[in-house]
Amino acid sequence: MGAASRSVQVFDHDIYTVLLATDPTAVPAALGQVPPHRRPALGPELLRFYADHFPDHTIAVCCFDNADARRARPLLLWYPPLDPDRLNVPALDSHTGAAPDLDAAVPVDHWVLFSTDQAPSGWGAPVAYPQGVRHRLRAFLPTAVVGRHYGHGQTLPNGDFTIHHRDLLAGDLDRIERLRPKR
Repeated sequence: MGAASRSVQVFDHDIYTVLLATDPTAVPAALGQVPPHRRPALGPELLRFYADHFPDHTIAVCCFDNADARRARPLLLWYPPLDPDRLNVPALDSHTGAAPDLDAAVPVDHWVLFSTDQAPSGWGAPVAYPQGVRHRLRAFLPTAVVGRHYGHGQTLPNGDFTIHHRDLLAGDLDRIERLRPKR
């Protein structure tokens, strides 16, 4: 596999084979470790885009077979933020398999939900979980969320959603912005 594949962690979780890489361009060399029925076709320009625009990030590629989708369980990733003062929700849009077009206005149909461990009592809408959710998992899940719906034929500049933590705590959802990667 070469040196590139060693920089990618590959593991199975539920129906997924997950690839974690600090260098997205190392992913193609590691795809050989993914069972063929789960292996996605990823264009090198897409991976180069993420390497160029998100150099301080780790990429997670969750590979699965659509035939197994109905029995999938959630996959939860917990990591320290690069900027603890901002909450970001990934939403870059590209359904072609190619790199996202950063100049595009894209149709959106998203519920963007935020939560914080620092929220005061009574903040946000309470979240109810099914009885079967294990207690140790609940410790990682929010007890309340706030959010906004973007949709109904609306288009926005391509990018992620972001809000400053102090604005989130104040409930000022008008401060949600679209965050575009640096060129």
